[in-house]
This record gives sequence, structure tokens and C-alpha cells, in this order.
Amino acid sequence: MDIVIAGCGDLGIETGLRFAAAGHRVVGLRRRAELVPAPLTGQGVDLRRSVPEIPRDTRVVVVAVAAGSRDVDEYRATYVDGLRNVLDGIDASGAAPRVIVVSSTAVYDVDDGSTVTEDTPATGGTPTADVLVEAEALLRDRAPGAVLARLSGVYGPGRERLIDQVRGGSARRAPVDGASPHTNRIHRDDAAAALVHLATLEDPAPTYLVTDDEPSRLDDVYAFLAAELGVPVPQRAAAEEGTVGRQGAGDKRLSNGLLRGTGWVPRYPTFREGYRAVLAGDGARHA
Repeated sequence: MDIVIAGCGDLGIETGLRFAAAGHRVVGLRRRAELVPAPLTGQGVDLRRSVPEIPRDTRVVVVAVAAGSRDVDEYRATYVDGLRNVLDGIDASGAAPRVIVVSSTAVYDVDDGSTVTEDTPATGGTPTADVLVEAEALLRDRAPGAVLARLSGVYGPGRERLIDQVRGGSARRAPVDGASPHTNRIHRDDAAAALVHLATLEDPAPTYLVTDDEPSRLDDVYAFLAAELGVPVPQRAAAEEGTVGRQGAGDKRLSNGLLRGTGWVPRYPTFREGYRAVLAGDGARHA
């Protein structure tokens, strides 16, 4: 078996389908194996509690687990225990695959709008981000040659929170011009393409930021979506709601320069192309 996708949710399935389209045999690990679509082969396992069986001929393992809530215990069970169990399964198999682990740019506790690269310290700063830092430390201890892919905010088919907020009138711009935080996004399809791309690199770096080309102020995203939807631009928040829209994400501008330098090119280089595709109904969210 060539490829194992540990965590076959929306992103994991899209990644697995791309590997399969390139001619690879793919096993998808998920609690409900019947939700893993063909041509992927589903294997039922709860990675939070069980060590999976990894075929000895596995060449690549992509760990793309996703917590069902922002509860800290759920985060630790998913990202720390789940990763540990996958690594135990690899060790027991005798395989020596390239391991690619999905993490999040939430590990960067940056709130001043500055540029963030792979060299920026990952210090957590929130309870859930601290768990991700813990998981990353476990990865470096157990699999020092693994590739860490830190994703910015994933959007795409079925991931339409901002669209719904603007359409429904619940979105709020910053109280004054210039107060809106920078936000960073990656379309699901570009994220999946990046994970497949990282599996092909001869000598990858330890960490890559997976994000599009343009960090953008949240107010600009709101204004764009309002224009595309033909609805009023969101109202400004009251002065006492000055941090509206941050949602724990801080204020940072992520750079994809290192990943771009490997030859990866996003299909949706900014939120404009990506959200237009979502609004046009391109693609579908996987179960």
C-alpha cells in the first residue's frame, strides 16, 4: 500500500483522492470506514484510542486529524493522542514512510500585524494552540524527519461561515478604519494539493506554512463578499467591540514564500478567486 491518510475528513479525503488520481493505492483511517469514498480503501479505527495497522509497504503517511470541538480535552485526544497512536502504528509496521502532519498557524501568538514565517517561534498562546504546540513537540521527538504543514484558515465547499455571516447580516466590521485584523486563508483544494506536493519533494524542510498569497484585512473580505452577494456591507461594531472578528486568531500576515519556492502554485492565490469558486458552487465538501 502506497499512501495512508490518518484522519479522513474533508481535507483528508480530498488529499487521498488526489493521491489516488496520481495512481497510488490509498488507505483512509477513520472511525466510520464506510464514509471513506472509493477508490480509497477505508479502515475503521478511532485514532484517539487505538493504534492503527499500517501496511509495511507504506511510502507516505499524511496525518490530517481534526477535533470535533474546541474543548481542550478533545484537542489533546485528537492531536496528541491521535498522533502518538499513528506513530506507534508506524513503528510497529516496520515501514519507513515520509510522515506529513497537518497543524495550524494558530500556534503563532502574533497580534501586531507583522509577517510570520517558518522561523517565527511557535509559542501557542491559547489553550487549544498550546495543545497543537504539544503535538508538534511530540512529532519532533518521535519522528524528527517528518514534515509539518501549518495551515491557515481553511475554507472551501461547505466551509462558508463568513459567507453566511455576511449574507445573514451578523458580520461586523471594525469600529474604525485600520482596526480590522489581518486574516490568512487557504482553499481546501490548495491545501490538499500542497500536502500531495510535499510528499514528492526530494529534500523537504521540516516545516511549511500553507496559506495563499495575500494576507487580507477581515473588513476587506467582508466588503468583497457583500459585493459578490449583492448585500449591504456589514455595519461597524461598537467601539467596545474593537477586537470583533479576531476569534482568537490574532493579527498576523503569513508568508508562503518557502512553500512557493518548492514549485507549489495555488489555484486560488487570494480569497477573491477562492470565494468566487465557492459562490459558484465549484466542488463539494466530503462527508
